[in-house]
Amino acid sequence: MYTIGQVSEMFHLPVSTLRYYDKEGLFPELKRVSGIRKFSENELEKLRLIECLKKSGLEIKDIKRFMEWCSQGSSTYRLRYEFFLRQKELMEHKMEQMQKTLDMICYKCWYYEQASADGNEDRIQEMLPDRLPESIQKLFDHAHED
Repeated sequence: MYTIGQVSEMFHLPVSTLRYYDKEGLFPELKRVSGIRKFSENELEKLRLIECLKKSGLEIKDIKRFMEWCSQGSSTYRLRYEFFLRQKELMEHKMEQMQKTLDMICYKCWYYEQASADGNEDRIQEMLPDRLPESIQKLFDHAHED
């Protein structure tokens, strides 16, 4: 069992955030000993999931709805599956967008490294849009896809 302070340190979260999660009902089985919250491994696992879902862009109200489905038992398995399937699809889309962004940044790093070495952009401009070195061409093409 862990105190709220220990959990705060473990997860690098303010104590106030943990209290808020508790107030919102995200830890329905949280034990209190003499009024002090005691977090079990069960709550730690829930907290890992909460933080994961927050990072995926979900709001607390949506995470709370998911937790309510969990408390309803096996009748909500399908809802929970569809919930995670939607989040998976959203994250895959975000990752693709981030990869395109990274590809553009990598291309521009190469571009300005070459321009710095040449003292101008003339040689690079002659290679555009389809005569770049193979690895750079892949970055350029991916970054410029619609």
